[in-house]
Amino acid sequence: MSREATFIASLRALATTPAARNLDDDCAVLDLGGETLILTHDMLVEGTHYLQGADMADVAWKLVATNLSDLAAKGAEPLGVLLGHMLGDGDDRFLDGLADVLGHYNVPLLGGDTVSGPTGSVGPRSHGLTAIGRATHKPVPSRAGAKVGDGVWLTGQVGAAMLGFEALKNIIGRDQTGVDHSAYSRPMARLAEGQALAPLVTAMMDVSDGLLLDAFRLGEASHVSIAIESIVVPVAARDRRRECLTWGDDYELLFTLPNNCKLAISATRIGTVEPRGAAPLILDDEPLSNPDGLGYAHD
Repeated sequence: MSREATFIASLRALATTPAARNLDDDCAVLDLGGETLILTHDMLVEGTHYLQGADMADVAWKLVATNLSDLAAKGAEPLGVLLGHMLGDGDDRFLDGLADVLGHYNVPLLGGDTVSGPTGSVGPRSHGLTAIGRATHKPVPSRAGAKVGDGVWLTGQVGAAMLGFEALKNIIGRDQTGVDHSAYSRPMARLAEGQALAPLVTAMMDVSDGLLLDAFRLGEASHVSIAIESIVVPVAARDRRRECLTWGDDYELLFTLPNNCKLAISATRIGTVEPRGAAPLILDDEPLSNPDGLGYAHD
């Protein structure tokens, strides 16, 4: 078990309110009067989530979009965001990117905090964002509802962020004209798709850490086996299919759906929910009981 997974397991003893959903989801789901609020918080760390020397406008976009992606997986309508920002080089560009992404999604900035590191500090910067949304459908989708016999579906394709990362890594500090790295630098949150799917799905989450790892987590949360046929998964690089399935950062929606449901959005069926056997994930008929190597996890 990774250090991150061990730490989260310890936090569950403190997260006892039903709104925390046992920390099995990426969002808290809080009933308040006649509304249900959806709250999430994610961070970006220089050198881990974005490259040193990256355009800070792209960093701001990614910070907001990745948090809104968590709301999308709950079918939520964004209400606003709170920003935690560490000051440094490129702050003007960060503000430009923040204005772009907030305008694109029509989401207001509600507040937050800014800090400075120690004078002369050369350590990595970090940025946090809390996104607040309103549920558009109840019950709010979770990772825990997949049913045996459901289809397993994916919006879009996986692997595009991997290719974007590689393109960006090769051009930082040089002419970027004509090089498209937007899938990595400026991902899109599937908010409209999430809201359309919320009344239909039995389980849903976004693909942030790799399709295989996130499918493994969905199977664990739902106490089923998620059986995926790799050849039908839409990928950005067919000759690198396995890498596309594990790389992450794509922010597509992974969901399960009863067979009699009709979709009004574009998505691909990539597998079936099976009774829980020896593993929460089955890839091409091979049970995978160990999440190591299936995607990105903090050490």
